[in-house]
Amino acid sequence: MDTPSDPWTIGRLLTWTVEYLGSHGAENPQLDAQVLLAHARGCQRIELYAAYTESASDELRTKFRELVKRRAAGTPVAYLVGHREFYSLDFEVTPDVLIPRPETESLVVALLDRAKLRKASASAGELPMEIVDVGTGSGILAVCAAKYLPETRVTAIDISPAALAVARRNAARHGVEARIQFLEADLLSAEPAEPRFDYIVSNPPYISSAEMTQLAPDVRDHEPHLALCAGEAGTEVIARLVEQAVPRVKPGGSLLVEISPMIAAAVEELVRKRPEFELGPTVKDLAGHARVVQALRRSS
Repeated sequence: MDTPSDPWTIGRLLTWTVEYLGSHGAENPQLDAQVLLAHARGCQRIELYAAYTESASDELRTKFRELVKRRAAGTPVAYLVGHREFYSLDFEVTPDVLIPRPETESLVVALLDRAKLRKASASAGELPMEIVDVGTGSGILAVCAAKYLPETRVTAIDISPAALAVARRNAARHGVEARIQFLEADLLSAEPAEPRFDYIVSNPPYISSAEMTQLAPDVRDHEPHLALCAGEAGTEVIARLVEQAVPRVKPGGSLLVEISPMIAAAVEELVRKRPEFELGPTVKDLAGHARVVQALRRSS
């Protein structure tokens, strides 16, 4: 980028960077290049299209170069720019939390659908619904619940204090911090064993030890292992969560858990083994993969 035969324009920077990142194994080099350049330039990505012929200053090229070098070395784009969009909301992300993924939006949709049905059948004067997000990470599920279900009370739990700090900032960013209680704990262990919650939602660690070795390097080497790897089978954390959820979810309520398609059958079997739960239909993501297992608490 330092000694071009022609002037460096925004368009030329993008073209060069797409080729460079592609040669270094980036899955989406064009998108990566656009996001990083927009961040370096302090503009929206769409604004780059109208700026293709503009000259790129030395200051911009220096800042952009450093971002591109780190991306080529494997650092995820979301960590470089410090945020990621999820369910039409913008969330801060840091290396202390998982990067939000489109697949997890299936869990939000499942929660909203269930909550609407429960609200429609609620009696007059019934208390506001209680929702707990177990393993909240960046807080995407807790914030979406508070944002899109304004009459609910939300608890966000994580074992990592650093992750909880990010979640608190995201709640403040979206104006829902007053309706979310943040709690540092291992799953539901700090909650009384009584039927308090209408919905327990979780995107827990569900990657097996063997699968961890097969993950893309930018995930395996940069995202927090505590939030990814569950153990040898991949179901270890979910098994504990199912057991802890039984006495803590209200009759007629639900436990909604994001899963890997590879462990869908095993997680469904964990639910079937609990007589207190009825296994609901497993929700598929937009790619048609099993993504959310629904454990419905029997009324009696």
